[in-house]
Amino acid sequence: MSFWTRHQVFEKNSIILIVGILAVIAIGGLVEITPLFYLKSTIEVVDGIRPYTPLELTGRNIYVREGCYLCHSQMIRPLRDEVERYGHYSLAAESMYDHPHQWGSKRNGPDLARVGGKYSNDWQRDHMRDPRAVVPSSIMPGYAFLSKTPVNGAHLTEQMRLLRVVGVPYSDEQIDNATVDLAAQAASDDAGGADLQKRYPNAVLGDVAGKSSVTEEDALIAYLQHLGISVDFKLYDDKANIR
Repeated sequence: MSFWTRHQVFEKNSIILIVGILAVIAIGGLVEITPLFYLKSTIEVVDGIRPYTPLELTGRNIYVREGCYLCHSQMIRPLRDEVERYGHYSLAAESMYDHPHQWGSKRNGPDLARVGGKYSNDWQRDHMRDPRAVVPSSIMPGYAFLSKTPVNGAHLTEQMRLLRVVGVPYSDEQIDNATVDLAAQAASDDAGGADLQKRYPNAVLGDVAGKSSVTEEDALIAYLQHLGISVDFKLYDDKANIR
């Protein structure tokens, strides 16, 4: 019996065809999934990755609430044009404490995975309040109301405890000092800044000293200024992987 004659059995009998399809899918699935059970983690260990500070976490909540991920991805692909435009391709470890992650699949605006430190806080404020004042071709809506909306940190400690349950390594000290650290990061002259940076290395201090309250704009800027600054990418720069 030739190969083509045997193959007709599948072509003429839908039940046998379905069974064959399921068998192939099952075998392929086992080949891909089984090795994962022998790995302690599918995420590489990367120095510098830490949980978000209370102010950064609050800013991230605002980022998600306002739907910023719908226009800005946070995932740089390992392709030459992406790396040359945005910087080193994204590492899985950079999103290991994100629930949910903000990789995104669409860019109406630039990717934000490496936006931290690229612009000053003043530039970010101007951009939030009137995007076309700094980027004339921008189609982004203004978010001036954020500068007038005080941060609501009523449930911040509860959120940090919940994140710890799903694997974010917040310590008791970090959770107990959440409110203090939030205010310390917002104001650069706050005495608590040193303690904040002990708990959260490389935390970028703000410059809102003298204001009556920390605003949602301050929190969102703190989150943006943290994106992409935790890792020394020179240690992971492998141009051979850039196609």
